[in-house]
Amino acid sequence: MKALSVKNGACVALIDIPLLSYDDFYAEIVEALSDINLHCVNYFAYPQSDSLRLYACLADDAQGDIHILSCEVKKEAQLPAISAKVHAMERFERELNENHGLRFLDHPWMKPVRYAHDRADKTQVMDNYPFYSIKGENLHEVGVGPIHAGIIEPGHFRFICDGEKVLHLEIHLGYQHRDVENLMLQKDKLIQRSLLAESTAGDTAVGHGTAFAMLWESLCGVEVSKRTQLERTLAAEIERIAIHTGDLSALCGDVAYQLGNAVFGRLRTPIINFMQEWCGNRLGKGCIRPGHSPYVFTPALADRLQVVLQAYERDYLEMIAKTLTMPSVLARFERTGILSREQAVEIGAVGMAARASELARDIRSSHPYLAYPLLHHESITRRHGDVYSRTQIRRYEIVQSMTYARQLAQQLKNMPLEDNARPEMKPQANCFSIMLTEGWRGEICHCAITDAEGKLACYKIKDPSFHNWMALALAVRGNEISDFPICNKSFNLSYCGHDL
Repeated sequence: MKALSVKNGACVALIDIPLLSYDDFYAEIVEALSDINLHCVNYFAYPQSDSLRLYACLADDAQGDIHILSCEVKKEAQLPAISAKVHAMERFERELNENHGLRFLDHPWMKPVRYAHDRADKTQVMDNYPFYSIKGENLHEVGVGPIHAGIIEPGHFRFICDGEKVLHLEIHLGYQHRDVENLMLQKDKLIQRSLLAESTAGDTAVGHGTAFAMLWESLCGVEVSKRTQLERTLAAEIERIAIHTGDLSALCGDVAYQLGNAVFGRLRTPIINFMQEWCGNRLGKGCIRPGHSPYVFTPALADRLQVVLQAYERDYLEMIAKTLTMPSVLARFERTGILSREQAVEIGAVGMAARASELARDIRSSHPYLAYPLLHHESITRRHGDVYSRTQIRRYEIVQSMTYARQLAQQLKNMPLEDNARPEMKPQANCFSIMLTEGWRGEICHCAITDAEGKLACYKIKDPSFHNWMALALAVRGNEISDFPICNKSFNLSYCGHDL
């Protein structure tokens, strides 16, 4: 195809990225995405003086390549929509329309995504969002949020129901928009940008922090030590254990299984407390920084982690086995909130949500980074796509992550400590860099473009929730509205990660 093929974490000269006409750009993407092994990891615009440069990044999960191609269009141009052919592109094109005024003539669902502060059309506001509606004597609408009964982030859910049965769910987001991408350009201190990255989604501080750190290192031509790579991998797997465990607690709570709710909630605590022992923050903030490891993983910490995991594992294995053989739990989990494999492919689902529907999208194996090539990571998948399958993914990923954590801790214990001073880091000029990581939810993508002086000119973030909110909307169709809470918890998507 007419694209520049690179590996994960690459930094390339802007001039090396093919510049196509929009017609060729359109045709290349549509043809490429007809292959199930390829999916779009990012698609965004870089404003020029009187035009927009569009960049598309397509990941080939079979070959481990990322194909980058571009085109240039006039501002507020009217273009044929790629999403008319490839539905997984619809939210990317909605974002381009909202942020830059591009008009996609045959787009199936042109609505605001997150109400960016500097959006092209300021007449589009929360209060006039065009909700889909169906007329019928037996139908009624139910609105939930943005303020919820639980202590969660704000988002609005609009159900169309026939009695108790959900016919359609529309999810209205944007309440958490903080303008993270523009703040990345406005802040010029590395520590400020690191803090912004790990705050993209507060429960994925390690996942987003690692994506930014490795992207910045790529831009600056810096390669960190093997020890730092092992430490970052370890932090990512500890984050996965902690959040998955909390999700199991929440799922038990939603089906009134109080023992599971209490025990899994208790088990999460020593894991996040260990992160506080390591880096001073229970959610791992501050653990990952570009160019070095600010908190060295010492032999004493390695021994401590082994003790924590041993105590955790004993109670975890007993509790998960008890939970997933409990008839009252299984009655609510099995065949509830089904996302088929075909639906997952069509909407471009990623991460845990995709793997529960037999779509093995996992950056750790398809585009490995850090220590994952050494771990020979194999993705865990299930095939039914229901709440039970998404719970099973968590169940076995926790066991897998414990194995990785023990291996990494032992390797780090046997390695000599090193000077952890950060090297001088200056980004290269007129470059494009892309970094993919696998957060506990799924695929995270950070892209950056530098100008002629080596300063950040464009920064683009994509959280896995950007793809997967549509998965939740599809999964609840045909279910009773009372099953929505467990469907929602089984995905546990990020409002702020989507809203940026």
